[in-house]
Amino acid sequence: MSQYLEVWQRGPLPDINPLLQPIAHALLQAREEINVYMNDFPVELLWSCPAGMASVGFHLQHLSGVLDRVFTYAKGEGLSESQFSQLHEEGKNSVHGYVVKELVNRFEKQVYQALEQLKDTAENTLTEYRGIGRAGLPSTVIGLLVHGAEHSMRHVGQLMVTAAVLKNGN
Repeated sequence: MSQYLEVWQRGPLPDINPLLQPIAHALLQAREEINVYMNDFPVELLWSCPAGMASVGFHLQHLSGVLDRVFTYAKGEGLSESQFSQLHEEGKNSVHGYVVKELVNRFEKQVYQALEQLKDTAENTLTEYRGIGRAGLPSTVIGLLVHGAEHSMRHVGQLMVTAAVLKNGN
């Protein structure tokens, strides 16, 4: 692993403003780590909650869901019914029963959409006010984009620990 270069160490990403590079790097790092840690993860452990911790399934749902919601607010938009449905689903298996790859793919798709949004985000909008939720809690475009990246990495770390505990039977 010592020869492994993290995304931020590989240089700038094309078509993304230099001010937004750290956000893109963090999201790509999260995507890579999710793929590594979820490779061959047993589906029967997806909803297990060791020591009361959130399940791996919850983290996978939340990673894509929160990224979608926070980036929606950054665009100055409200949440759709579909986004509210996804929020209420977090932590629950689907009727058909999720497989790990399905939830990983959902996150990969959300990271792709976030990167496209970063490419389209004009620098002069970064400090614009954005209200969050029905209460209109105060933030800015860059505040929301940064939060989406840091929140994603936080949940990747929690997912990694939970997955390791479950795989090792501790």
